[in-house]
Order: sequence, then C-alpha cells, then structure tokens
Amino acid sequence: MATTSEQAIVQHVLEAISEHRLKAGTKLGEQALSDIFSCNRANVRRALIILSARKVVELRPNRGAFVAMPTPEEARDVFQARRAIEKTIVRNVTRNAAPRHIARLRDNIARDRAARSSGNRRDAIRLSGEFHLILGEAGGNIVLAGFLRELVLRSSLIIGLYASADAPLCEEHDHCAIVDAIDGGDEAGASDLIDAHLRHIETSIQFEKDSKPADLRAILAVR
Repeated sequence: MATTSEQAIVQHVLEAISEHRLKAGTKLGEQALSDIFSCNRANVRRALIILSARKVVELRPNRGAFVAMPTPEEARDVFQARRAIEKTIVRNVTRNAAPRHIARLRDNIARDRAARSSGNRRDAIRLSGEFHLILGEAGGNIVLAGFLRELVLRSSLIIGLYASADAPLCEEHDHCAIVDAIDGGDEAGASDLIDAHLRHIETSIQFEKDSKPADLRAILAVR
C-alpha cells in the first residue's frame, strides 16, 4: 500500500494533469519532488512507478521520469477508445441509472456552469472531466469505469499538450442533452450524442502545437 507521501505525490500529479496545469513532457525530477513534498526519494520513486502504471508518466532509463507525451496517433487512438467505451457506458446508464445518478449528473452540470460564469477555468476543466467519470460509475460496469478513468486522464494530457490555453471546454449543452436522453430512456440517442460530443472535442485539437516546459514547484507546491 502506498504511504501518505506517495499518495500525496500521486494525487497532486493526477489533479494537475486533469486540470491541464501539468503539461506533457514535463520532467518530474526526484529531488524536486522530494523537496516539494518533504519526503525521501524512495517515496518519490514508488509514486512515479504508480503514475507510470496509470500511463501518465514515462520512466526513461538514465534520463528520469517525464509526464507522458502522447503522439498524434496515440491521441487519436485514445479518442477512438473513448468513443467505443462511452457509447456502451451511456447505454448502460440509460438502462440502469437510479434517480441519484441523474441528480448527480445534473448537479455536475450546474457546478460546471457556475465555474464558467465566474471565470474559474480550472474548476470548469475538472468538472467537465468529472462528468464523464460520473457516467462511468453510473453505468454499473467497474471494468469499463476503470478503463474510462485512465482514458480521461490521458485525454487531459492530450488536450493540455495540443489545445490552446483558451480552447473551448466540453460544451455544456452537450452534457445537458446527454443527460436528457438518458433520463428519457433514449439509449440510441444518448449513444449518438456522446459519440458526437467526443468527436467534437477531438476535432478541436491542433496536433501541430508544441508543448512548453512548466514550473514544477509552482504547479505542485503543497498548500
């Protein structure tokens, strides 16, 4: 089981990736992470192994650890996998969702709307991704939900790497339409909507864009 220090490193790195603060290709220096989290380098190494297993960190021999940098081909594979999985998930949700699941999805949309209105892009990014994870949980298939968690994280890396800083987030009305279809028992409609939604996100990505180095301490500093 991971220690508290390892859990803190893993949690902060995953959050920074999901909020597009930690960019693909960023070097995760052992000493820097040790200083940031006030732990020893053995804790850091174990945390990096956990993150590598989640496919968001690459461990390069004699070079160290780096936030994974998906190629355009890998990015397209990720979105193709997401479409296949999420279409099945929303069909399952339509069949099996309890009122509490619908309420949770609508609450997510409301909080997302509030974050956008207040200009809080970080929260809006996090809530947009959370919407898809809620769908995964509501679908009732823990295997698919696990695959989706990994793919959503990898999507965050892709969007953070290739999309511009002011790129549009998940369209709020898309999420509303998906929930309305689910709530109305329209399996085919919900499946078509999630497919179109993910295709729209993919087509907004500029694959020729380069990543820039980031300030690791500023991003991961423990508050």
